[in-house]
Amino acid sequence: MKLEDEFKYLVGGYYGVMEMDDYDLKVYVLKDIENYIRAFLKDNPIANFDYKKEAECIKDTMSLRTKLQDSLLVLYKINADMDLVFMIKAKLKELDKQKNVL
Repeated sequence: MKLEDEFKYLVGGYYGVMEMDDYDLKVYVLKDIENYIRAFLKDNPIANFDYKKEAECIKDTMSLRTKLQDSLLVLYKINADMDLVFMIKAKLKELDKQKNVL
């Protein structure tokens, strides 16, 4: 996996967790993810790559489903609370049901 791709799924996962309004402790998880991303960028700088532009693009264009899937990967990396993982999986199932109804 290229560093650019890893950065993209980390940021996508951040925005996926941001969508989880039902989770009371999401601000703490978001801070943990933000710290993880900062450490990743410090250890793996990407030359000629506009981080902010890419993050905005991910925020605006990536589907909710993809963000939630990415968040599962990120939550595994930071060893996050399993309650949030279960909530995200439930939300993904709900999105699948809505897709099948349409």
